[in-house]
Amino acid sequence: MQKALQELFELRVPQFVSNVNQRNQKDYFSKAERKLESLSKRSAEIVKVKAAGKIMETENEDQFEKVHYLTHYQYLIKQKGKLYLEEEAEERVAKFYKGVLIADEEVRPPAVPCEQDQSPVLTEDDNVERISYQYNRLKAVQYAERWWNTYNPAYKKFENNCTNYISQCLRAGEAPMRGYPNRGAGWWYQHTNWSYSWAVAHSLKNYLGSSKSGLRAKEVTSADQLILGDVICYDFEGDGRYNHNTIVTGKDAYGMPLVNANTYNSRMRYWAYEDSSAYTPNIKYKFYTIVDG
Repeated sequence: MQKALQELFELRVPQFVSNVNQRNQKDYFSKAERKLESLSKRSAEIVKVKAAGKIMETENEDQFEKVHYLTHYQYLIKQKGKLYLEEEAEERVAKFYKGVLIADEEVRPPAVPCEQDQSPVLTEDDNVERISYQYNRLKAVQYAERWWNTYNPAYKKFENNCTNYISQCLRAGEAPMRGYPNRGAGWWYQHTNWSYSWAVAHSLKNYLGSSKSGLRAKEVTSADQLILGDVICYDFEGDGRYNHNTIVTGKDAYGMPLVNANTYNSRMRYWAYEDSSAYTPNIKYKFYTIVDG
């Protein structure tokens, strides 16, 4: 199966650097088309791409074989004469019948972020003492770069890890925790316990929009107002339930944010996520700049 997957990569990789419509290709790759369309809107192009795969697990049943594998993409992107490297990791499943590939698709993360998805509205304690701190954006970004495609064993790993990862980045930036042991209050992680806001995308969005002490943020109206270490929250379906978060780790040639994320493991990705399979025309965003205490 490894040879068959290698041949699949050889068919797909050129599609990321071609401006020709690929729909009649033997292996039309919608992922490449989404990426090219997103780049075109930004007057950017991929000048070089690398893709490597790693087989994680195989399942056999009669004459069918299912192969779970990870793909690591590296895109060298050019925009207004400026070059930067975007990276992305993707889990996929390929299905073979008698050794012939019959299907290959992305493994989407579960719809429910983690067991606390049905979290209560976060509470605020007006009597909490104001904690003085200065957010270290450099440390937050360094952490985001270190752990974008792997998991820090000092923390629990969630099946949908996006918000846990963002919280770790904020904590690495020396943002203060508060609220322990009330899971519905504050923002904190303690041994084998954590607040809803630490691990649930919608709850972190609520916390950042309302906190008056400890880690605090200010909502701004557009992505270009954000700086390194700030946070973007995503409601892919536009139904009011936010289900993804990213951290700003760079800027493109037009000064727009590039972001890192877990679950959809990626680094230096354009903030709007128009190239993602999770994207819908109804998507909504919240933009939060972290405020020093």
